[in-house]
Amino acid sequence: MTGRRVVITAASAITPIGHGRKPIIESLVNGKSGVATLRDDHFVSRFIHSRVYGTVGYPIEYDFSRQHRKTMGPVSYYACQVAKEILEQAGLPRDFVTGGRLGIAFGSIHGSPTVQREIYRIFFNAGDRESYQGIGAVDYLKSMVHTTAVNISKMFGITGRIISSGTACTTSSQSIGYGYESVKYGLQDAMLCGGADEYDTTTVAVFDNLLACSTAFNDRPGETPRPFDRARDGLVVAEGAGAVMLEEYEFARKRGAEILAEVIGFACNSNGGDLILPNLDGITKTLQLGLENAQIQPSDVDLISAHATATKMGDIIEAQATGRVFGTSPRVAALKSYMGHTMAACGAVETVLTLYMMQEGFIAPTLHLEEIDERCAMIRHVQKLEETPVKTAAIQNFAFGGVNTSLLIRKLT
Repeated sequence: MTGRRVVITAASAITPIGHGRKPIIESLVNGKSGVATLRDDHFVSRFIHSRVYGTVGYPIEYDFSRQHRKTMGPVSYYACQVAKEILEQAGLPRDFVTGGRLGIAFGSIHGSPTVQREIYRIFFNAGDRESYQGIGAVDYLKSMVHTTAVNISKMFGITGRIISSGTACTTSSQSIGYGYESVKYGLQDAMLCGGADEYDTTTVAVFDNLLACSTAFNDRPGETPRPFDRARDGLVVAEGAGAVMLEEYEFARKRGAEILAEVIGFACNSNGGDLILPNLDGITKTLQLGLENAQIQPSDVDLISAHATATKMGDIIEAQATGRVFGTSPRVAALKSYMGHTMAACGAVETVLTLYMMQEGFIAPTLHLEEIDERCAMIRHVQKLEETPVKTAAIQNFAFGGVNTSLLIRKLT
């Protein structure tokens, strides 16, 4: 089924390695890690084995009015800030923004956990009506799963469709993919797409309890995670936000918008089995479907942004699936090595970073990849900074629950 062409006209991210284009590019070029020692700010911290986290350890100046702040938890602050930057970059007319032809596809893993935790604390410890009434009237609005999307809608008066994916690590890659389909098939003329997640110790505790987190580098946080490396020992939970503006090509061209890249393909499917373990056949099929949707060959792809969380089996299965589909033609880089796993934000963040590399003509290496695990050696790893043009890139993400995505973008020449 054919459809309209879809292009990216703005991109922004808040990450552990910087906020915005310049600092993020500097971190990628200089191999700077954004992983630091876990904040010891909650009683759960004493039980957590992993002591590292990818934090946004710098101040962000928000200029949101009280009217908008009152329904926002930390995750919505991140989301609304990147949305604000996206709208400023894109330069869409105000009447278009509010006119119903611009939609939002934006999500998080579970809303604002810091607000949820406070609600539960008050609810279960309430000894009388007065303490029970300490739960704020807008606390649910801060913590609900679709809080990012609706706070963006409220702040900027966006009246188009709302999609709020909540599929863990594929949340924002689905957001971009579903936004792409919305524009491609004429349901909207533009979509603001992305994802965000905030720091909370209980999020780390969940993955730590699953024995999925890195623990061997607690005294050397800047040396983990280590995707595809023999010494990798798990993921590093992180926070941040990423977003892109998608527009129909002719609409963007006629209004003179800067076009960063074209979205040429998207695929999403389910493993249909285990909810935690990665599935070789399921991931392989997703990557194949992505290429079919883009109507290109594996050899056409210059760069793959791997999901690569640095878990033992996850990296092996991804490498095997990537090797099956792409062989050794495209270079493969694992961007989580710089900042950890930004959870719901990772697909959008990694898309933004891939766009930056496309524009600047370089590929950042996978950090800490000193000795490639022989079980991951069937793909073309990037181990040092490469100055090379990138025309076509694939961003692949996989989530708990067996959800897989593949997004393909191309630089216009």
